Amino acid sequence: MPWELVDIAHLRPHEHIRPQRVEEMYRKIYTNNYFHKPLLVDRTTMTILDGHHRYNASLLLGLTSVPAIVLDYLEDETISVEAWHPQERRSVSKQDVLAAALDFRLMPPKSTRHAISTAIPRLQVPLSKLRSTAS
Repeated sequence: MPWELVDIAHLRPHEHIRPQRVEEMYRKIYTNNYFHKPLLVDRTTMTILDGHHRYNASLLLGLTSVPAIVLDYLEDETISVEAWHPQERRSVSKQDVLAAALDFRLMPPKSTRHAISTAIPRLQVPLSKLRSTAS
């Protein structure tokens, strides 16, 4: 599946994060000195669909861009969303996800689980490339 570099300043989260998980992700990315998995992002709103902890670790690392698979979220039938913990939240829709991001009403951590029918590539994008202003 194709990915691209996106400007980190344009991204919008829809969920809160778990600080301990951000620290773990920060250490992993910093130690490896490369970004290993692209975020999933909605093309229209730049909402982060998957990768909130990688996004927050990237902010701590001072990255200006991150690899992302950019999708037409509402129209793309290859991606679906469900509540991560169905017992806590009966259902969640794509519209709920976008509304949370656009209204700055972030959902609790790990509220949603996105599934995509194609494989997410593993990457080795050097951090030096993600710190540059060219993206």
